[in-house]
Amino acid sequence: MTMSNYRNLTQTEIEVLENNVCWAEDWQRVFVAENFKPYNFHRVIFYGDIRLGAFDKMVEVAKGFLKHSGINDATLRNVTVGNDCLIEKVGNYINNYTIGNDCYISNICTLETTDDATYGEGSVISVLNEMGDGNVTIFRELNSQLASLMVKYNTDKQLKQTMQQMIEDELRVSRPDRGYIGNNVKIINAKDITNTIIKGDCEISGAARLSECTVMSSMDAPVFIGTGVICENSIICDGCSINNSVKMQDCFVGEACQITNGFTAEASLFFANSFMANGEACAAFCGPFSASHHKSSLLIGGEFSFYNAGSNTNFSNHAYKMGPMHWGTLERGTKTASGSYILMPATIGAFSVCFGKLMHHPDTRNLPFSYLIAYGDEMVLVPGRNITTVGLYRDIKKWPKRDKRSKQSRKSIINFDWLSPFTVGEIIQGIQILKDLRHASGDNVSNYNFHEYVIACSSLKKGLKYYDIALRIYMGAVLKRQLKSEELRVKSEEFATALPPAPETPGKGKWVDLSGLLMPESEEQRLINDIKSGAIDNIQQVLDRFAEINNNYSDYRWAWSYQMILDYYKLEELDAAACERIHEDYVKARRAWIAEIRKDAEKEFAMGDVEREVFDDFLEKLDHEIDYEN
Repeated sequence: MTMSNYRNLTQTEIEVLENNVCWAEDWQRVFVAENFKPYNFHRVIFYGDIRLGAFDKMVEVAKGFLKHSGINDATLRNVTVGNDCLIEKVGNYINNYTIGNDCYISNICTLETTDDATYGEGSVISVLNEMGDGNVTIFRELNSQLASLMVKYNTDKQLKQTMQQMIEDELRVSRPDRGYIGNNVKIINAKDITNTIIKGDCEISGAARLSECTVMSSMDAPVFIGTGVICENSIICDGCSINNSVKMQDCFVGEACQITNGFTAEASLFFANSFMANGEACAAFCGPFSASHHKSSLLIGGEFSFYNAGSNTNFSNHAYKMGPMHWGTLERGTKTASGSYILMPATIGAFSVCFGKLMHHPDTRNLPFSYLIAYGDEMVLVPGRNITTVGLYRDIKKWPKRDKRSKQSRKSIINFDWLSPFTVGEIIQGIQILKDLRHASGDNVSNYNFHEYVIACSSLKKGLKYYDIALRIYMGAVLKRQLKSEELRVKSEEFATALPPAPETPGKGKWVDLSGLLMPESEEQRLINDIKSGAIDNIQQVLDRFAEINNNYSDYRWAWSYQMILDYYKLEELDAAACERIHEDYVKARRAWIAEIRKDAEKEFAMGDVEREVFDDFLEKLDHEIDYEN
């Protein structure tokens, strides 16, 4: 309400309040709503400027337990309270705060805004290198793409300074004068809450300390902060759950993340649907769908996404692939501060560029979807093996379903394509590596040496086979989508003809994964140039460009894929006959892929770790794959 909506207390109202053991430093500085009634205020002390709404409704404090709105046993200084709140049992005081409507605040110690509050916004933290200079500025509009850009181009001083200035400009106009609590917020049994913005529909129950934080809760994506949580200088986004003695400092927690069971984190980023429990993180960049479950897991100085951290001694998450509890081992971007990719002892995950830069060999090209297995001192590499596993098949299906974010709170962009110009480009490079090895050593050898890694002859042949299956599946799927697109098809009597993309369409050349956003490298460079030149001059425009690039993904993909198809099939153009051939190859490759996955499932079932019902259910799903061929 504006000041014109408030009035002074009447003398009768003051007398009622004083009879209820209420006291004010100056009753003339206590303003109330027009229909304010003073009867539900007991043992309240007012200092400074006070604004009070109307208190008419009952408040549900527990299921089936209603108490009348009002204020009891509290000290307030420079506080505005909205309509129909219940505030009681404030052990210390509430100071310099604005509280919305229909809030329930009970049994807390201190709720306060002090001078120079930042609410957790504007801090520069160092991720990937815990001892390095800061490279990511945390603020409420941060998403995985923006953070990835900051990290990736941290050494570009002009870009860094320009983006920092954009963020400072954003904060200058958006930072409130004092802390506020939104509507329908519940805060109970909490100790200290200082310099913290808490948006609507949030529940805080038993938290130990919140200091310099912003909690981005909303009606469709409420936030829960539970028992024993200590959170300092951090941002918590929509739909998150922070519970069970979590300790967090200098962190950003993106939409629908869960952090629980004593997890500790410092100077780390967690984006969209990440799950963290028991372990700890320091200087970690946890992109979408990063998970850590074990006490022995320390995520430090690494960049992760679609990743499940093992416990180092227990790799059951890699073994049980058909069971409902399998989380998967997708690692689309698991790399260290030096740029080397982390190679997990069990598998290199389906989404991953598993050798973006081979460990100890930063100049080496990629061999995606591979296994790396240690036998004593020998490291055995099995290229492309993960393409035909049950685990990959289930992961492809499950990740989109596990996106728990509400449609209104999806700041970070996630592209779920397991085959894309990004991964297929790595497959093409992987094929060339294997062919070069075979050409150099011949066919009549038992093993190939790839730096200090050993590739069996049979594994190399199968790797080429699996990679080719993936290429044909990708080309057929992309072509099928284009032919079904109304604006990009021309009907002939028997078969649609795939039109080439417009010559100026971006997409050709190398692609990158900007923490969930798959894009041509040329578009990334165009964005950077526009920021540095001033063509983009605020953070919202940067975020809008990310959204624009994602919206144009299918066009960019087609521009890249069209040339790739011509090169693969040695064609000048795509005519009806070529399209028919590509579709036939797609169907054959898909059936070969499903057959290999079936064999993998049968091997797993034979081990005795999977129940017959689960096995039969999985095979039934495979049988229905033919439904997606046309």
